[in-house]
Amino acid sequence: MPKVLVAEDDRFLSKAYGAKLKKEGFDVILAMNGEEAVEEAKNKKPDIILLDLVMPRKDGFEALSDLKKDASTKSIPVIILSNLGQEEDIIKGKELGAVDYLVKSNIAIREVVEKIREVLKK
Repeated sequence: MPKVLVAEDDRFLSKAYGAKLKKEGFDVILAMNGEEAVEEAKNKKPDIILLDLVMPRKDGFEALSDLKKDASTKSIPVIILSNLGQEEDIIKGKELGAVDYLVKSNIAIREVVEKIREVLKK
């Protein structure tokens, strides 16, 4: 069962993604801020990470940067899932090592699940 780390500070969204992913057969780890996301990734070694950018303690860009600098987490694919849809944010996210950048308001949860499956197949 593939493990997905969902780093999202919005409790409603976090629960919604968690419930849908569990229903789709994934093992789900939830993190409510960037600091927790990095710790959980190091401790639980998820197969993939869904990462929000606007979070307390450490934003998604900082968390992504930390994950890619650490030998134990740098090979874990990260999909940014954010409401920041500006071109510069997308470019920055990909430059920091994200495999994809999805804008929450433009994508349904089932499409996120499809994207996770697609990335995990590679």
